[in-house]
Amino acid sequence: MPRYNNFAFIDSQNLNLAIRDQGWMLDFARFRIYLRDKYSIQQAFLFIGYVPENHSLYTNLQKQGYIVVFKPTLQLPAGRVKGNVDAELVLHTMIEYPNYDKALIVTGDGDFYCLVEYLIKEDKLLHLMIPQ
Repeated sequence: MPRYNNFAFIDSQNLNLAIRDQGWMLDFARFRIYLRDKYSIQQAFLFIGYVPENHSLYTNLQKQGYIVVFKPTLQLPAGRVKGNVDAELVLHTMIEYPNYDKALIVTGDGDFYCLVEYLIKEDKLLHLMIPQ
């Protein structure tokens, strides 16, 4: 198989919630191997809201081969924590644009429509993976 320099940009919250809604838990280490073997992903950017108590999770994700990009979280009045990573994912996809052959976007969020449309137009979209 030819070696490509493909990057993955992963909306971790969207991925995690979609997998849990199916009653499953994602094995992030195996998912990283899958991305490498199936799609020739050389760098996998994982966008996640930062919660200090989850420091060991972030360390493990980095050890498993992810480049973890943090978004500060907000505590909402009802006590829920919110860390929307949409802007960071789009920005990093474009910052890294000259460094990859193709991009794999992992999200089920329609907010990325314009990014996906642009990557298709430029022949830079490898695949849109929608976790459901």
